[in-house]
Order: sequence, then C-alpha cells, then structure tokens
Amino acid sequence: MHTVAVLALDRVIPFDLSAPIDAFGWARLPDGREAYRVRVCSDREEVSAGAFTVRAPYGLDALAEADTIILPGVEEPPDPLPPGVTEALCAAAARGTRIASVCVGAYLFAATGLLDGLRATTHWIAAPDLAARYPEVTVDPNVLYVDNGQFLTSAGAAAALDMCLHMIRKDHGSAVAAHAARMSVMPLEREGGQAQFIVHDRPPAPSGATFEPLLRWLDDHCDKALTLEDIAARAGMSTRTLNRRFREQTGTTPLQWLHRARVRRAQYLLETTAYPVERIAEQAGFGSPTAFRERFRRVVGTSPQGYRRAFRTDSA
Repeated sequence: MHTVAVLALDRVIPFDLSAPIDAFGWARLPDGREAYRVRVCSDREEVSAGAFTVRAPYGLDALAEADTIILPGVEEPPDPLPPGVTEALCAAAARGTRIASVCVGAYLFAATGLLDGLRATTHWIAAPDLAARYPEVTVDPNVLYVDNGQFLTSAGAAAALDMCLHMIRKDHGSAVAAHAARMSVMPLEREGGQAQFIVHDRPPAPSGATFEPLLRWLDDHCDKALTLEDIAARAGMSTRTLNRRFREQTGTTPLQWLHRARVRRAQYLLETTAYPVERIAEQAGFGSPTAFRERFRRVVGTSPQGYRRAFRTDSA
C-alpha cells in the first residue's frame, strides 16, 4: 500500500495538516480497499496546532518508509529547519520519494534547497516574500498547484485538496480520484487558478502623490472609452510626461491602471448583479464582450462566468 507521511512541525496550520489526511484517507480502490496508508510524523512527541495540540504517532524515521511526504504550513516557518528535518527530506528525495507542500509549507520545502531551479507556488499573499527569501525558486502566485514530477507545491487552503486529488488521479486514475473528490465535496478540477482569488487593489501611490485626484477620476470614469490622450488632457500634460510621472508615482502606466480599474468594476458587478456579460462589458468600459472576456481571463485567471459562479453573493 502507498504510504503518505504528513510531517507536522511545531505551530502547524490545522487545515494544512487535515486536508491531505482526509483527501488520501477517502481514496478507495475499485474493490473498496483503502488506496493509501496515512501517517502523521513529527520531530517531537507533541506540536502546537493553534487551538489544540497534536501528538504525532510517528517520528522522522517514518519518512524513510514513505512513498509520498506532505509538508503542511506552519505559522512562522523556521529557517533553518529543526534538526534532522532537512536531512530526512533530502534523503527521501534522493530515494525518489514524492514530496509535496501545502500553502506556506513551501517555505519548509524551499529551505531544504530541493526547490532550487524549479517552479513552485504558495498562498498568493505569501508569494512575494517566498520569492524574495528563496530567489533560486521561481514562484508562480497564479496557479492552484505546481507539479514538477517528484516535487509538488500547492497554493493556500483549499488548493491542498486540488493538489491531493491530482496526485490520487496520477496514482490510481480518474475514477478513484473522482470518488475522493465527491467525498471532499470538491470538483475534480476547478476552473481557473489562484489568480481568481487575489484581491486586485489599485497599485499603491505614495502618500500625497500629485496624481491622486487623477486616479480617483480614472476610477470614476473607467466605463468611458478613454484614450491616453484623454487622460493626459485631464492631467494637463503631454502623453510622454504623463507616462513618465505616472510610472514614477504608481509603478505602472495610465492605461494599465485603467484596465485594472475596469476589471475591478467588472468583478463587483459579477458578484453583486445578475447582469449579462454584455451589459457588464459595457458598464465596465470594455469595447466589446470579447475584449472583456479576454482581458478578464488574462488578469483574473478565469472566465467572467466562472468568476460569477465562485463569488456571486446569494442576494444578487
């Protein structure tokens, strides 16, 4: 039987710990037998898990017997890792053991050096920090998980289930994975990636920035067919000067800012109204429904209808 070892370090995040335990625990072979043996391991007898304490039945030596090792996130990822952890994980990797991280468990994974030169993901809010701490790792904040073959990483929270279902399907086929998905009350594949869950705030402008009135005007008039010349006229300067000063203060261009403002308005309308896509495209300032769909998917990572299904409020 395939053995999955879930490594619980101190201050482990409860959901990160439980999600793979449940996902692999629900998997059943066609004859009804359990598909996986799941073991919780740790470097100590007890670890904190926020509101409760976990007593792990297995130590680090159990990692040597695992076919798959899962690294849940912890509240404050240690670097270096606790004694013996890096050595155990690197030894497992050398034997060909599959290793996967959940959410900010990518910090633990990256600290071993095993992700150097590879693409990885984590919770979108932690992605910039992970990339800064471990520059040898290519961090992609827009996906639900990354599969490098032997090494996998998942985004935040529920993306752990997406990754686990993906591994179950690779191990035992779609039928077994589909059953585990039904038990998890999850689709076997979710539309879009992590980008759809990122809050696309306006790029920050320095306090007291001279363009603040212009930014408010762009937000208020993003439904209009504005050109760069229109924006420059509003600002009272040439297009070249506008582009240069706008980038200095906001880090982006006026038209890129305008596109993001339109996407934010479209997200709000998709969440709070039942308007058809054509009407939302018009009210958000896109030239056509086709242009709207293309721009929305490029920024958010899913279609307008997919976003609406995921985020529309009950009262809309």
